[in-house]
Amino acid sequence: MVYNKWRLLEKLNQQIKTNKHVIGVAAGSGLTAKYAEQGGADFILALCSGRFRQMGVSSLAGFTACASSNELVMDFASKELLPVMSKIPVIFGLFATDPMLHMEDYISRIKQYGFIGINNYPTVGLIDGQFREALESQDITFSREVEAIRIANQLDLFTVAFVFNQSQAIDMLHAGADIICVHLGLTTGGVLGAKQIQSLQSAKKLAVDIFRACNELNPNVIKMVYGGPVNSPIDVQFMYDGTGINGYIGGSVFERIPAEQVIKNTTKSFKETFNIQYEASIQKIMEGFANKEDYVEFIKDYISNHYMEEITLSDIANILNLSRTYVSTLFKEEVGVSFVDYLINFRLNRAIEMMHTERLPLARIAEMVGYANYVQFSKIFKKRKGVSPSRFLKE
Repeated sequence: MVYNKWRLLEKLNQQIKTNKHVIGVAAGSGLTAKYAEQGGADFILALCSGRFRQMGVSSLAGFTACASSNELVMDFASKELLPVMSKIPVIFGLFATDPMLHMEDYISRIKQYGFIGINNYPTVGLIDGQFREALESQDITFSREVEAIRIANQLDLFTVAFVFNQSQAIDMLHAGADIICVHLGLTTGGVLGAKQIQSLQSAKKLAVDIFRACNELNPNVIKMVYGGPVNSPIDVQFMYDGTGINGYIGGSVFERIPAEQVIKNTTKSFKETFNIQYEASIQKIMEGFANKEDYVEFIKDYISNHYMEEITLSDIANILNLSRTYVSTLFKEEVGVSFVDYLINFRLNRAIEMMHTERLPLARIAEMVGYANYVQFSKIFKKRKGVSPSRFLKE
């Protein structure tokens, strides 16, 4: 399908009207983009940090003088992404504050190459302190990114604007941004992930505050979030609940973190002897844990694999050889919600998914997501969702 800005907007708005979320994937290779497309991604972002991730280095490399960001993106995206994308469009991550950039000419070139639009990345919004002040003294400012969005909009290109506060969001709306995406910072999790600097709750509050300002100016703008502490489906659902957020854009969560886990664990499995007991395998994994984020990732993975069983925090603490109190405090500090709330939300979201996709009695679904009986499941469901499971299914 050949996309243009208006066709993509129509498609995304139709999804939103039917309560389907919009998903954007920042891909650093054709392989990632190809399978993200098959998984249902709505668009691909070609960002310099995605390419650096494929080189095995941090996304922060995109903010150094390792390479010309725009030429790096143009080279790999035109060779690897555009040729393999048959159903969804590719958006160009433009380093708009490059002092050597002739903005209008380069954005026209982006359009000629076949990209459907632009995104303001790398962005000075991720830089603060004295270095930010020094950049702004040389006219390397966020306003240059706003100008890029304005020019792209005039050229009928689709625009995805990363913003960090209400003022920037309003400026981007005036420039004609099609998507306002609250950037929550570098993504946590995995080996190369950033240290978490805010909880899910504070991230949600920031997004809600920014989107409240957006709604006063343009309530129909597509609202999305990116990065920070949001690195799993349950995290995204937490951000969606009661906020009006329309979707999620991710890079590391679709590319780096899965690759780190699968490649490492697959290699380990081939190295280890067969018929090792489950507990022994867990112990081997534990020996590789180096920081708090690793423990939290393990707990999330454990819930994902065992939510249909009886799970207690004490059981997980025993596996980790840590005290229950420490694990409880650690999890809440890193994730922003308690272990119990996280587990309940995970089970209920899995139940909702099954209610929409499986023709099974509600009592059976309750059992399949870890509840001893339907009464218990229904009580918790109604408390969290405001209606009973049967009523929810009818709405």
